[in-house]
Amino acid sequence: MSDYDVIIIGGGPGGYLAAERLGHAGKKVLLAERESLGGTCLNVGCIPTKSLLNSAKLYRHALDGARFGVTATNVEFDWTTVQSWKAEVVKTLVGGVGIAEKRAGVEVVKAHANLVRPGVVEIGGAEKTADHVIVATGSEPVMPPIPGAKDNPKVVDSTGLLAVAEVPARLAVIGGGVIGVEFASLFAAFGSQVEVIEMLPEIVPFMDDEVAAQLRAGIEGVTFRLGCKVERIDGSNVVYTDRDGQEQTAPADLVLMAVGRRPVLQGWGAQEAGLDFTPRGLKTDEYCRTNLPGVWAVGDVTGKSLLAHAAYRMADIVAAHILDPQAATASGQRFRSHTVPWAVYSMPEAAGVGLTEAEAKAAGHNVTCATVPLVLSGRFVAENGLKAPGAVKLVADSQTRAVLGIHMLGPYAPETIWGAAGILESEFTVDDLRQVVFPHPTVSEGIREAAWAVRD
Repeated sequence: MSDYDVIIIGGGPGGYLAAERLGHAGKKVLLAERESLGGTCLNVGCIPTKSLLNSAKLYRHALDGARFGVTATNVEFDWTTVQSWKAEVVKTLVGGVGIAEKRAGVEVVKAHANLVRPGVVEIGGAEKTADHVIVATGSEPVMPPIPGAKDNPKVVDSTGLLAVAEVPARLAVIGGGVIGVEFASLFAAFGSQVEVIEMLPEIVPFMDDEVAAQLRAGIEGVTFRLGCKVERIDGSNVVYTDRDGQEQTAPADLVLMAVGRRPVLQGWGAQEAGLDFTPRGLKTDEYCRTNLPGVWAVGDVTGKSLLAHAAYRMADIVAAHILDPQAATASGQRFRSHTVPWAVYSMPEAAGVGLTEAEAKAAGHNVTCATVPLVLSGRFVAENGLKAPGAVKLVADSQTRAVLGIHMLGPYAPETIWGAAGILESEFTVDDLRQVVFPHPTVSEGIREAAWAVRD
Protein backbone atom coordinates (compact mmCIF):
# COMPACT_ATOMS: atom_id res chain seq x y z
CA MET A 1 0.00 0.00 0.00
CA SER A 2 1.31 3.44 -0.95
CA ASP A 3 2.05 6.16 1.59
CA TYR A 4 -0.15 8.60 -0.33
CA ASP A 5 -2.74 8.61 -3.06
CA VAL A 6 -1.00 11.52 -4.76
CA ILE A 7 2.35 13.28 -4.39
CA ILE A 8 2.74 16.64 -6.10
CA ILE A 9 6.15 18.12 -6.94
CA GLY A 10 5.82 21.91 -6.99
CA GLY A 11 3.46 24.31 -5.25
CA GLY A 12 2.69 26.77 -8.03
CA PRO A 13 -0.79 27.32 -9.53
CA GLY A 14 -1.03 23.88 -11.14
CA GLY A 15 0.38 22.07 -8.13
CA TYR A 16 -1.58 23.75 -5.37
CA LEU A 17 -4.90 23.67 -7.26
CA ALA A 18 -4.54 19.96 -8.06
CA ALA A 19 -3.79 19.36 -4.37
CA GLU A 20 -6.91 21.25 -3.31
CA ARG A 21 -9.18 19.45 -5.76
CA LEU A 22 -7.89 16.02 -4.76
CA GLY A 23 -7.78 16.80 -1.05
CA HIS A 24 -11.38 17.96 -0.95
CA ALA A 25 -12.33 14.77 -2.80
CA GLY A 26 -10.88 12.69 0.04
CA LYS A 27 -7.52 11.74 -1.40
CA LYS A 28 -4.42 11.63 0.78
CA VAL A 29 -2.16 14.23 -0.82
CA LEU A 30 1.41 15.35 -0.18
CA LEU A 31 2.49 18.64 -1.75
CA ALA A 32 6.25 19.33 -1.82
CA GLU A 33 7.47 22.88 -2.50
CA ARG A 34 11.06 23.87 -1.85
CA GLU A 35 10.41 27.61 -1.71
CA SER A 36 7.07 29.40 -1.24
CA LEU A 37 3.57 28.23 -2.07
CA GLY A 38 2.16 30.00 -5.08
CA GLY A 39 5.16 29.50 -7.34
CA THR A 40 6.47 32.13 -9.72
CA CYS A 41 3.05 33.61 -10.49
CA LEU A 42 2.15 34.51 -6.94
CA ASN A 43 5.58 35.34 -5.53
CA VAL A 44 7.64 36.91 -8.33
CA GLY A 45 5.37 36.96 -11.37
CA CYS A 46 1.85 37.95 -12.27
CA ILE A 47 0.57 39.02 -8.85
CA PRO A 48 3.40 41.34 -7.75
CA THR A 49 3.61 42.75 -11.27
CA LYS A 50 -0.11 43.53 -11.30
CA SER A 51 0.19 45.15 -7.87
CA LEU A 52 2.86 47.52 -9.20
CA LEU A 53 0.90 48.14 -12.38
CA ASN A 54 -2.16 49.06 -10.32
CA SER A 55 -0.15 51.74 -8.53
CA ALA A 56 1.21 53.00 -11.85
CA LYS A 57 -2.27 53.23 -13.34
CA LEU A 58 -3.61 55.11 -10.32
CA TYR A 59 -0.71 57.54 -10.63
CA ARG A 60 -1.34 58.13 -14.32
CA HIS A 61 -5.10 58.51 -13.79
CA ALA A 62 -4.42 61.17 -11.17
CA LEU A 63 -2.11 63.05 -13.52
CA ASP A 64 -4.45 62.79 -16.50
CA GLY A 65 -7.82 63.42 -14.85
CA ALA A 66 -8.25 67.07 -15.80
CA ARG A 67 -10.07 66.40 -19.06
CA PHE A 68 -12.66 64.42 -17.11
CA GLY A 69 -13.18 67.33 -14.72
CA VAL A 70 -11.06 65.94 -11.90
CA THR A 71 -7.93 67.98 -11.19
CA ALA A 72 -5.32 66.73 -8.72
CA THR A 73 -2.38 68.81 -7.56
CA ASN A 74 1.00 67.79 -6.21
CA VAL A 75 0.55 64.24 -7.47
CA GLU A 76 3.48 62.08 -6.43
CA PHE A 77 4.28 58.42 -5.96
CA ASP A 78 6.30 56.85 -3.17
CA TRP A 79 8.19 53.84 -4.52
CA THR A 80 8.79 52.45 -1.03
CA THR A 81 5.05 52.46 -0.35
CA VAL A 82 4.35 51.00 -3.78
CA GLN A 83 6.72 48.13 -2.96
CA SER A 84 5.15 47.70 0.48
CA TRP A 85 1.71 47.36 -1.10
CA LYS A 86 3.08 44.72 -3.46
CA ALA A 87 4.60 42.79 -0.54
CA GLU A 88 1.35 42.98 1.42
CA VAL A 89 -0.65 41.60 -1.49
CA VAL A 90 1.78 38.73 -2.03
CA LYS A 91 1.93 37.85 1.67
CA THR A 92 -1.86 37.84 1.93
CA LEU A 93 -2.37 35.62 -1.09
CA VAL A 94 0.44 33.20 -0.22
CA GLY A 95 -1.11 32.84 3.21
CA GLY A 96 -4.45 32.20 1.57
CA VAL A 97 -3.02 29.33 -0.45
CA GLY A 98 -1.64 27.78 2.73
CA ILE A 99 -5.02 28.04 4.44
CA ALA A 100 -6.75 26.50 1.41
CA GLU A 101 -4.37 23.53 1.43
CA LYS A 102 -4.95 23.00 5.14
CA ARG A 103 -8.72 23.08 4.69
CA ALA A 104 -8.40 20.49 1.94
CA GLY A 105 -6.41 18.21 4.25
CA VAL A 106 -3.28 18.44 2.10
CA GLU A 107 0.07 17.74 3.77
CA VAL A 108 2.47 20.48 2.69
CA VAL A 109 6.21 20.09 3.14
CA LYS A 110 8.84 22.71 2.36
CA ALA A 111 11.49 20.51 0.82
CA HIS A 112 13.12 19.57 -2.46
CA ALA A 113 11.44 16.62 -4.15
CA ASN A 114 13.09 14.20 -6.55
CA LEU A 115 11.23 11.73 -8.76
CA VAL A 116 12.96 8.36 -8.37
CA ARG A 117 10.65 6.27 -10.53
CA PRO A 118 6.90 6.02 -11.11
CA GLY A 119 5.18 6.08 -7.73
CA VAL A 120 8.34 6.88 -5.75
CA VAL A 121 9.48 10.40 -4.77
CA GLU A 122 12.41 11.29 -2.55
CA ILE A 123 11.57 14.17 -0.23
CA GLY A 124 14.04 15.48 2.30
CA GLY A 125 16.18 12.35 1.97
CA ALA A 126 13.32 9.91 2.53
CA GLU A 127 11.46 7.96 -0.15
CA LYS A 128 7.68 8.30 -0.23
CA THR A 129 5.33 6.25 -2.36
CA ALA A 130 2.11 7.23 -4.12
CA ASP A 131 -0.35 5.84 -6.62
CA HIS A 132 -0.01 9.00 -8.66
CA VAL A 133 2.67 11.67 -9.01
CA ILE A 134 1.97 15.10 -10.47
CA VAL A 135 4.96 17.11 -11.72
CA ALA A 136 4.49 20.88 -11.47
CA THR A 137 8.03 22.24 -11.36
CA GLY A 138 7.23 25.39 -13.34
CA SER A 139 9.61 27.53 -15.37
CA GLU A 140 12.51 29.93 -14.95
CA PRO A 141 13.75 33.07 -16.75
CA VAL A 142 16.01 32.55 -19.75
CA MET A 143 19.38 34.28 -19.54
CA PRO A 144 20.91 34.10 -23.04
CA PRO A 145 24.71 34.11 -23.46
CA ILE A 146 24.95 37.75 -24.44
CA PRO A 147 28.47 39.10 -23.87
CA GLY A 148 28.52 41.31 -20.82
CA ALA A 149 25.31 39.96 -19.30
CA LYS A 150 26.59 37.26 -16.95
CA ASP A 151 27.31 38.41 -13.39
CA ASN A 152 26.54 41.98 -14.39
CA PRO A 153 24.82 43.78 -11.46
CA LYS A 154 23.19 46.14 -13.94
CA VAL A 155 21.40 43.26 -15.68
CA VAL A 156 18.34 41.80 -13.96
CA ASP A 157 15.58 39.36 -14.78
CA SER A 158 11.94 39.99 -13.90
CA THR A 159 12.45 38.82 -10.32
CA GLY A 160 15.31 41.26 -9.82
CA LEU A 161 13.41 44.17 -11.36
CA LEU A 162 10.48 43.60 -9.02
CA ALA A 163 12.80 44.21 -6.07
CA VAL A 164 14.65 47.35 -7.20
CA ALA A 165 15.05 49.98 -4.50
CA GLU A 166 14.20 52.88 -6.81
CA VAL A 167 12.75 53.58 -10.22
CA PRO A 168 15.62 53.72 -12.74
CA ALA A 169 15.92 56.92 -14.74
CA ARG A 170 16.69 54.89 -17.87
CA LEU A 171 15.62 51.28 -18.43
CA ALA A 172 16.60 49.10 -21.38
CA VAL A 173 14.43 46.05 -21.95
CA ILE A 174 15.75 43.15 -24.01
CA GLY A 175 12.69 41.33 -25.33
CA GLY A 176 9.28 42.59 -26.40
CA GLY A 177 7.15 39.74 -25.10
CA VAL A 178 4.53 40.01 -22.37
CA ILE A 179 7.05 40.41 -19.54
CA GLY A 180 9.09 43.03 -21.37
CA VAL A 181 6.05 45.02 -22.48
CA GLU A 182 4.39 45.03 -19.06
CA PHE A 183 7.54 46.18 -17.29
CA ALA A 184 8.24 48.77 -19.98
CA SER A 185 4.76 50.21 -19.59
CA LEU A 186 5.00 50.11 -15.79
CA PHE A 187 8.30 51.95 -15.45
CA ALA A 188 7.48 54.42 -18.23
CA ALA A 189 4.34 55.36 -16.28
CA PHE A 190 6.53 56.11 -13.27
CA GLY A 191 8.80 58.30 -15.36
CA SER A 192 11.58 56.05 -16.61
CA GLN A 193 12.99 56.58 -20.08
CA VAL A 194 12.42 53.13 -21.58
CA GLU A 195 13.74 51.44 -24.70
CA VAL A 196 12.64 47.95 -25.75
CA ILE A 197 14.95 46.01 -28.08
CA GLU A 198 13.17 43.17 -29.86
CA MET A 199 14.63 40.81 -32.46
CA LEU A 200 11.30 40.04 -34.16
CA PRO A 201 9.45 42.47 -36.44
CA GLU A 202 6.68 43.02 -33.89
CA ILE A 203 6.14 42.86 -30.12
CA VAL A 204 4.27 40.06 -28.29
CA PRO A 205 4.73 37.37 -30.95
CA PHE A 206 1.51 35.46 -30.25
CA MET A 207 -0.63 38.58 -30.76
CA ASP A 208 -2.23 39.35 -34.07
CA ASP A 209 0.17 41.71 -35.87
CA GLU A 210 -2.50 44.34 -36.48
CA VAL A 211 -3.48 44.47 -32.81
CA ALA A 212 0.15 44.28 -31.63
CA ALA A 213 1.02 47.32 -33.71
CA GLN A 214 -1.86 49.26 -32.15
CA LEU A 215 -0.74 48.17 -28.67
CA ARG A 216 2.81 49.33 -29.35
CA ALA A 217 1.58 52.69 -30.62
CA GLY A 218 -0.64 53.10 -27.57
CA ILE A 219 2.04 52.58 -24.90
CA GLU A 220 3.24 56.03 -23.92
CA GLY A 221 6.82 56.82 -23.02
CA VAL A 222 8.40 53.70 -24.54
CA THR A 223 10.66 53.55 -27.60
CA PHE A 224 10.52 50.23 -29.42
CA ARG A 225 13.45 49.00 -31.50
CA LEU A 226 12.12 46.18 -33.67
CA GLY A 227 14.07 43.77 -35.83
CA CYS A 228 17.19 44.41 -33.76
CA LYS A 229 19.80 41.95 -32.51
CA VAL A 230 21.54 42.58 -29.19
CA GLU A 231 25.29 42.15 -29.63
CA ARG A 232 26.62 42.88 -26.13
CA ILE A 233 26.05 44.79 -22.93
CA ASP A 234 28.65 47.37 -21.92
CA GLY A 235 28.03 48.06 -18.25
CA SER A 236 24.40 49.12 -18.34
CA ASN A 237 24.32 50.10 -22.01
CA VAL A 238 22.87 47.74 -24.61
CA VAL A 239 24.68 47.55 -27.94
CA TYR A 240 22.58 46.19 -30.80
CA THR A 241 22.45 45.92 -34.57
CA ASP A 242 19.39 47.60 -36.07
CA ARG A 243 17.34 46.32 -38.99
CA ASP A 244 19.63 48.15 -41.42
CA GLY A 245 22.71 46.41 -40.04
CA GLN A 246 23.99 49.47 -38.22
CA GLU A 247 25.36 49.24 -34.67
CA GLN A 248 23.41 51.30 -32.15
CA THR A 249 23.50 51.80 -28.38
CA ALA A 250 20.63 52.05 -25.92
CA PRO A 251 22.02 53.93 -22.90
CA ALA A 252 20.49 52.83 -19.60
CA ASP A 253 20.95 52.69 -15.85
CA LEU A 254 19.45 49.19 -15.64
CA VAL A 255 18.85 46.38 -18.13
CA LEU A 256 15.93 43.96 -17.94
CA MET A 257 16.52 40.59 -19.58
CA ALA A 258 13.06 39.56 -20.71
CA VAL A 259 13.60 37.11 -23.55
CA GLY A 260 11.26 34.50 -22.13
CA ARG A 261 11.05 31.58 -19.74
CA ARG A 262 11.85 27.88 -20.03
CA PRO A 263 10.49 24.80 -18.24
CA VAL A 264 12.41 23.58 -15.20
CA LEU A 265 13.50 20.14 -16.38
CA GLN A 266 16.69 19.64 -14.40
CA GLY A 267 17.40 18.86 -10.76
CA TRP A 268 14.36 16.77 -9.85
CA GLY A 269 14.91 13.46 -11.62
CA ALA A 270 13.16 13.82 -14.97
CA GLN A 271 15.92 12.17 -17.00
CA GLU A 272 16.87 9.64 -14.32
CA ALA A 273 13.27 8.48 -13.92
CA GLY A 274 12.85 8.04 -17.68
CA LEU A 275 10.45 10.86 -18.49
CA ASP A 276 10.16 11.81 -22.13
CA PHE A 277 10.95 15.47 -22.71
CA THR A 278 12.53 18.01 -25.04
CA PRO A 279 14.01 21.43 -24.21
CA ARG A 280 10.48 22.77 -24.76
CA GLY A 281 9.03 20.72 -21.89
CA LEU A 282 7.75 17.37 -20.68
CA LYS A 283 5.79 15.49 -23.30
CA THR A 284 2.18 14.97 -22.27
CA ASP A 285 -1.01 13.92 -24.00
CA GLU A 286 -4.27 15.87 -23.97
CA TYR A 287 -5.07 14.41 -20.55
CA CYS A 288 -1.71 15.62 -19.12
CA ARG A 289 -0.30 12.09 -18.86
CA THR A 290 3.44 11.57 -19.33
CA ASN A 291 5.04 8.46 -20.79
CA LEU A 292 5.43 6.94 -17.30
CA PRO A 293 2.45 5.17 -15.70
CA GLY A 294 0.81 7.17 -12.95
CA VAL A 295 2.97 10.24 -13.60
CA TRP A 296 1.22 13.42 -14.72
CA ALA A 297 2.50 16.91 -15.53
CA VAL A 298 0.80 20.29 -15.34
CA GLY A 299 1.71 23.92 -15.95
CA ASP A 300 4.82 25.52 -17.38
CA VAL A 301 6.93 22.35 -17.18
CA THR A 302 4.90 20.92 -20.07
CA GLY A 303 5.82 23.84 -22.30
CA LYS A 304 2.32 23.87 -23.78
CA SER A 305 1.30 27.19 -22.30
CA LEU A 306 3.37 29.16 -19.79
CA LEU A 307 0.34 30.81 -18.21
CA ALA A 308 -1.04 30.34 -14.70
CA HIS A 309 -4.60 29.82 -15.91
CA ALA A 310 -3.42 27.09 -18.28
CA ALA A 311 -1.85 25.39 -15.25
CA TYR A 312 -5.17 25.71 -13.41
CA ARG A 313 -6.98 24.03 -16.28
CA MET A 314 -4.43 21.22 -16.44
CA ALA A 315 -4.78 20.73 -12.68
CA ASP A 316 -8.54 20.34 -13.02
CA ILE A 317 -8.08 17.83 -15.84
CA VAL A 318 -5.59 15.68 -13.91
CA ALA A 319 -7.69 15.73 -10.75
CA ALA A 320 -10.76 14.69 -12.71
CA HIS A 321 -8.97 11.76 -14.34
CA ILE A 322 -7.42 10.57 -11.08
CA LEU A 323 -10.77 10.68 -9.30
CA ASP A 324 -12.93 9.10 -12.03
CA PRO A 325 -11.25 8.34 -15.37
CA GLN A 326 -14.42 7.21 -17.12
CA ALA A 327 -16.46 10.22 -16.09
CA ALA A 328 -13.60 12.58 -16.92
CA THR A 329 -13.23 11.15 -20.42
CA ALA A 330 -16.96 11.14 -21.04
CA SER A 331 -17.28 14.79 -20.00
CA GLY A 332 -14.46 15.88 -22.28
CA GLN A 333 -11.85 16.71 -19.65
CA ARG A 334 -8.88 17.36 -21.91
CA PHE A 335 -6.49 20.24 -22.55
CA ARG A 336 -7.22 22.38 -25.60
CA SER A 337 -4.31 24.76 -26.06
CA HIS A 338 -6.09 26.75 -28.78
CA THR A 339 -8.76 27.93 -26.34
CA VAL A 340 -6.38 29.22 -23.66
CA PRO A 341 -6.64 33.02 -23.54
CA TRP A 342 -3.68 35.34 -22.99
CA ALA A 343 -3.56 38.81 -21.49
CA VAL A 344 -1.14 41.75 -21.35
CA TYR A 345 -1.70 44.14 -18.43
CA SER A 346 0.15 47.09 -19.90
CA MET A 347 -1.32 50.55 -20.50
CA PRO A 348 -3.38 49.97 -22.62
CA GLU A 349 -4.29 46.38 -21.84
CA ALA A 350 -4.71 43.65 -24.43
CA ALA A 351 -6.00 40.08 -24.54
CA GLY A 352 -6.83 37.40 -27.03
CA VAL A 353 -7.67 33.79 -27.68
CA GLY A 354 -7.42 31.50 -30.66
CA LEU A 355 -5.69 32.01 -33.99
CA THR A 356 -4.27 35.21 -35.39
CA GLU A 357 -5.03 36.10 -38.98
CA ALA A 358 -1.59 34.88 -40.07
CA GLU A 359 -1.91 31.64 -38.12
CA ALA A 360 -5.35 30.95 -39.56
CA LYS A 361 -4.08 31.42 -43.11
CA ALA A 362 -1.04 29.22 -42.41
CA ALA A 363 -3.39 26.51 -41.12
CA GLY A 364 -5.18 26.46 -44.47
CA HIS A 365 -8.35 28.37 -43.57
CA ASN A 366 -10.11 30.65 -46.00
CA VAL A 367 -9.97 33.61 -43.68
CA THR A 368 -12.29 36.52 -43.20
CA CYS A 369 -11.59 39.17 -40.57
CA ALA A 370 -13.22 42.21 -39.09
CA THR A 371 -11.57 44.87 -36.92
CA VAL A 372 -13.71 47.46 -35.17
CA PRO A 373 -12.63 50.39 -32.97
CA LEU A 374 -13.84 50.45 -29.39
CA VAL A 375 -15.20 53.96 -29.88
CA LEU A 376 -18.31 52.04 -30.97
CA SER A 377 -18.77 51.30 -27.25
CA GLY A 378 -20.52 54.03 -25.30
CA ARG A 379 -18.80 53.07 -22.07
CA PHE A 380 -15.39 53.15 -23.74
CA VAL A 381 -15.97 56.69 -25.01
CA ALA A 382 -17.41 57.88 -21.68
CA GLU A 383 -14.39 56.62 -19.74
CA ASN A 384 -11.58 57.09 -22.27
CA GLY A 385 -12.59 59.57 -24.95
CA LEU A 386 -12.33 59.23 -28.71
CA LYS A 387 -8.54 59.14 -29.09
CA ALA A 388 -7.67 56.32 -26.67
CA PRO A 389 -6.44 53.09 -28.32
CA GLY A 390 -8.98 50.30 -28.41
CA ALA A 391 -10.10 47.67 -30.90
CA VAL A 392 -11.53 44.19 -31.34
CA LYS A 393 -10.47 41.90 -34.17
CA LEU A 394 -12.37 38.75 -35.04
CA VAL A 395 -10.86 36.02 -37.22
CA ALA A 396 -13.21 33.50 -38.86
CA ASP A 397 -13.33 30.86 -41.57
CA SER A 398 -15.20 32.34 -44.54
CA GLN A 399 -16.66 28.97 -45.59
CA THR A 400 -17.68 27.37 -42.29
CA ARG A 401 -18.03 30.78 -40.54
CA ALA A 402 -16.41 29.24 -37.46
CA VAL A 403 -14.88 31.78 -35.09
CA LEU A 404 -11.13 31.07 -35.05
CA GLY A 405 -9.81 33.90 -32.89
CA ILE A 406 -10.76 37.06 -31.03
CA HIS A 407 -8.18 39.73 -30.14
CA MET A 408 -8.84 42.79 -27.99
CA LEU A 409 -7.00 46.01 -27.18
CA GLY A 410 -8.23 48.39 -24.52
CA PRO A 411 -9.55 48.60 -20.97
CA TYR A 412 -11.09 45.48 -19.43
CA ALA A 413 -9.78 43.27 -22.25
CA PRO A 414 -8.31 40.70 -19.78
CA GLU A 415 -11.60 40.70 -17.84
CA THR A 416 -13.64 40.18 -21.00
CA ILE A 417 -11.61 37.62 -22.90
CA TRP A 418 -12.96 34.64 -20.94
CA GLY A 419 -16.19 35.08 -22.91
CA ALA A 420 -14.24 34.86 -26.15
CA ALA A 421 -12.56 31.69 -24.86
CA GLY A 422 -16.02 30.27 -24.19
CA ILE A 423 -17.00 31.10 -27.75
CA LEU A 424 -14.08 29.04 -29.08
CA GLU A 425 -14.68 26.22 -26.56
CA SER A 426 -18.31 26.03 -27.74
CA GLU A 427 -17.22 26.15 -31.39
CA PHE A 428 -19.46 29.10 -32.21
CA THR A 429 -19.92 30.36 -35.72
CA VAL A 430 -20.16 34.06 -36.48
CA ASP A 431 -23.93 33.60 -36.75
CA ASP A 432 -24.09 31.94 -33.31
CA LEU A 433 -22.13 34.82 -31.83
CA ARG A 434 -24.48 37.38 -33.36
CA GLN A 435 -27.29 35.91 -31.27
CA VAL A 436 -25.50 36.46 -27.94
CA VAL A 437 -26.91 39.33 -25.86
CA PHE A 438 -24.19 41.63 -24.52
CA PRO A 439 -24.93 44.03 -21.66
CA HIS A 440 -25.07 47.70 -22.62
CA PRO A 441 -23.10 49.87 -22.23
CA THR A 442 -20.01 47.70 -21.93
CA VAL A 443 -16.66 47.46 -23.64
CA SER A 444 -17.46 43.79 -24.33
CA GLU A 445 -19.98 44.94 -26.95
CA GLY A 446 -16.98 45.37 -29.22
CA ILE A 447 -17.05 41.59 -29.71
CA ARG A 448 -20.63 41.78 -30.95
CA GLU A 449 -19.77 44.67 -33.26
CA ALA A 450 -16.87 42.67 -34.70
CA ALA A 451 -19.18 39.72 -35.37
CA TRP A 452 -21.60 41.91 -37.28
CA ALA A 453 -18.73 43.53 -39.19
CA VAL A 454 -17.69 40.19 -40.70
CA ARG A 455 -18.76 40.04 -44.32
CA ASP A 456 -21.61 37.62 -45.08
